[in-house]
This record gives sequence, C-alpha cells and structure tokens, in this order.
Amino acid sequence: MSEILYKALSYALTGAIYEVSHVLGPGLLEKCYQEALEIELEVRGLPFEREKSFDLFYKDKLLNAKYIADFVVDNKIIVELKSVSDILPEHRAQLINYLRISGLKLGLLVNFKNRKVDIERLTNFSE
Repeated sequence: MSEILYKALSYALTGAIYEVSHVLGPGLLEKCYQEALEIELEVRGLPFEREKSFDLFYKDKLLNAKYIADFVVDNKIIVELKSVSDILPEHRAQLINYLRISGLKLGLLVNFKNRKVDIERLTNFSE
C-alpha cells in the first residue's frame, strides 16, 4: 500500500473545500466558490496562489497563451473548481495539462454543482 501524496495538506485542503460547500450550498457560479475558498484558505493559514498563470512552450519558444489554474496550494497541489452538472473528460484533461505544464504531481478537481461536493484526485507521475 503506497503513501498518499501530501496527505496532511490534502486533508486540510479538502476540509476547506467541504466548509465552503457546507456554507454556500450547491449550484452557485464557480467564481462565488473561488472567492469563498480563497477566504477559507486564508482563515486556515494555508499558503496559496489564486489564478496562478503557467507559461506554455512550443519547441522551446514561449507562447503568448497561458494556462491559469484556479489555485495552487503550498506550491504542491493544483485546485481546479467547477460548478457543472457532471465532470467531463475535458475537465480532467484540463487539470492533467496543468499538472504536466507546471511539473506538479497532485491536482484536485472540485465540482460544487451537486448537493454533495465532488472532489477527484488526479496525479501526474509522467516524468
């Protein structure tokens, strides 16, 4: 049985996500949850960057296009928020791309749309 990646940090982060879900409930716009999660992360003292931009390269040339993750927590975990009926393969692919581009190993895909918040852990160990 392997050790869970960033177990303590993940636990603290999911606690913050569940608190936002509990207080706001389901079905609001993604930006509402993003703002509330920012407040909750600050209250809990978790270091984070909101809307962190990642450079994208093509054949060693910097592209103007950027990937912008909703949150990067403690420079270890990318958090991508959604408020959609169902998580689709495109949403997972988006987070996997963030992980690949950033070099980070763990991402949480969070969907606030339903009565119970859904949190998926995605990892990137391709290097």
